[in-house]
Amino acid sequence: MENLTAVSSSYRIIIALLFTVLSFVHCLPIEEDSVCTAEELARYTIIFTGKWTQASFPKQYPLFRPPAQWSSLLGAAHNSDYNMWKMNEFASNGMRDFAERGEPWALMKEIEAAGEKIQSIHGIFSAPAISTGTGQTAADLEVHPRHPLVSIAVRIVPSPDWFVGIDSLNLCEKDHWKQKVSLDLFPYDAGTDSGFTFSSPNFATIPQDPVTEITASSPSHPANSFYYPKLKKLPPIARVTMIKVKRGKLGFPPPQPNVTAIRNEIDDSVSETPLDCETSLWSSWGLCRGTCGHLGTKRRTRYIRLQPANNGLPCPELNEEKECDPDNCV
Repeated sequence: MENLTAVSSSYRIIIALLFTVLSFVHCLPIEEDSVCTAEELARYTIIFTGKWTQASFPKQYPLFRPPAQWSSLLGAAHNSDYNMWKMNEFASNGMRDFAERGEPWALMKEIEAAGEKIQSIHGIFSAPAISTGTGQTAADLEVHPRHPLVSIAVRIVPSPDWFVGIDSLNLCEKDHWKQKVSLDLFPYDAGTDSGFTFSSPNFATIPQDPVTEITASSPSHPANSFYYPKLKKLPPIARVTMIKVKRGKLGFPPPQPNVTAIRNEIDDSVSETPLDCETSLWSSWGLCRGTCGHLGTKRRTRYIRLQPANNGLPCPELNEEKECDPDNCV
């Protein structure tokens, strides 16, 4: 009898636990993109603005072979079943090719395959490359209530595997589409190449690292081209703005976006980042020269590793002399 009572009590506990779990699952929030009840379609103009200047990023700023520039922009409108890239996760093979060499074909095939297999993609869009560190490029994109998320990537050229981008930005707010979104962009490391500088040779990271944000202090290495330990935060290296296109009487207007006209709506101010002078370590003291019985002098030198910029600390003396010991005769 006691055994039957114990079994009955255990059964009641299990039933209670099941009800608790089911009620918790019932209360879980639904994915944001699944509750979009906005109008059926929305079209946006996306404008990418490069803000990569020598004033903002003076350290090792690439001036030639090649100079600072941006790859073409590649993006997709999708739902939460797909990620082009994601912070703290491993980049796909297609994203690796794009981040390291700016080759979009493998990444485009991955996006298309996701659309065919799990119906997670509404459309792919792209914008031309920018041949300098500053400038603008633009494209049209279309989103759908079932595919309201937008992701983009643009490679930083030259770089080992660095890029800027957006991961799964939701353009829908319940029953309406956002009219305008503007975001500052900061550099990311795809985790596939181990270079520290813009011009580093290709050296694969084995094993592969996840995607991480590059900051003023991380990676914490003086050779890092974005290493500015005195800054709390890097200035934005780019900006992306998405503006909803108004629907005409006969549907969406077909003309391409006028980047020049839109430019006045976007703040394109550039900050100046102070860069302190960096010198090498002192050399060894040279030989002491002088006649016996008289104090001679000896000298040591150092050289400039990094010139100051934007009112950074100037370079100190590069030569130093001091008297020799009295008994040091040559």
